[in-house]
Amino acid sequence: MTPAEPAFLPGVELSRILYEEAVRPVLDDAFPGLPYAAARIGPGSEVLGFDTARSADHDWGPRLDLFLAPDDAAAHGGAIRRLLADRLPKEIRGWPTHFRPAADPLDPAAHMTATHGPVDHRVFPHDIGAWLTQEAGFDATAAEPGVRDWLAMPQQKLAAITGGAVFHDGPGLLTTARRRLARYPDQVWRYVLACQWQRISQEEAFVGRCAEVGDALGSAVVAARLVRDLMRLSLLLEGRYPPYGKWLGSAFAGLEAAGTLTPSLLGAMTATDYSERERFLCAAYEEVAIRQNATGLTDPVDPAPRPYYGRPYLVLHAERFARPLAASLTDPYLRGLPLTGVVDQWADSTDLLMGRDGQALRAAGAAVGGR
Repeated sequence: MTPAEPAFLPGVELSRILYEEAVRPVLDDAFPGLPYAAARIGPGSEVLGFDTARSADHDWGPRLDLFLAPDDAAAHGGAIRRLLADRLPKEIRGWPTHFRPAADPLDPAAHMTATHGPVDHRVFPHDIGAWLTQEAGFDATAAEPGVRDWLAMPQQKLAAITGGAVFHDGPGLLTTARRRLARYPDQVWRYVLACQWQRISQEEAFVGRCAEVGDALGSAVVAARLVRDLMRLSLLLEGRYPPYGKWLGSAFAGLEAAGTLTPSLLGAMTATDYSERERFLCAAYEEVAIRQNATGLTDPVDPAPRPYYGRPYLVLHAERFARPLAASLTDPYLRGLPLTGVVDQWADSTDLLMGRDGQALRAAGAAVGGR
């Protein structure tokens, strides 16, 4: 008989219990006075608050990240790992703390399993500066990010670093870094918004043009791309970083704008007739445009859709919103850039955006923007 699965707990709550009941007592006993931070941040659906019982089948469970100064990580990181392997309980709230190694190279995910020996746990001590550099390409414990740093940091990585929870932060460095990365500074925010409007302007007319030549599938695909861009724009307008694709809809659903926008966006996605698709998209354009005007970043722009020059389809002409935002930039570096944006406004490769090579992102961004 297969044992019943324990009651589901949100992963961040499970990590908190792991820290408070199991990890902290060991650290207090074996490493008294050691300055560290304990948190559950970085990769993982639970960090964004979207994990469910389904998440427990891989890369989920009692997990914790410990952040130490570089010298302490080098001196004590290995010892902490070994000590916890011997002294952690075999389970927390019924969930195993042991993770079996991946047996299938096509399935590298970690899976919880019971053990009678030492625990192969998922409590990882990190050099905090090295971890931030690996994840985001920038060590925000050392300084405030500059403009070039912001442009190279993927929004989905920023969502993961500033999400989740910090359970203890003796040195305060992790808290400082998360505060510095919590949202775009004004000038970068203006630039990112301008670039997002520019993306919409480049394709909004294609919905009608595809339909006009009988390409119903192409029209629907372009509409879906525009819906995604409007969702990302709405997150940015409310000061939120868009997460990776799996959780974009879930993050959008938590916005103030979602209540009024969701019917129009769903309508555009499910419409089979172009005139209906156009009607829903125009309603969404107008609603997001009104919200852009409400930020007060620029003088108001007429949010009403209009014909695409002499062609018989309606668009917003979203460049009308991109241009004044770009004109409002006072940072000389940003003023000289094309409206390509931060890295995940022009790149759509998961391996690039979710990889751990910040220098590659910076180099790619410099090449794209002529930086």
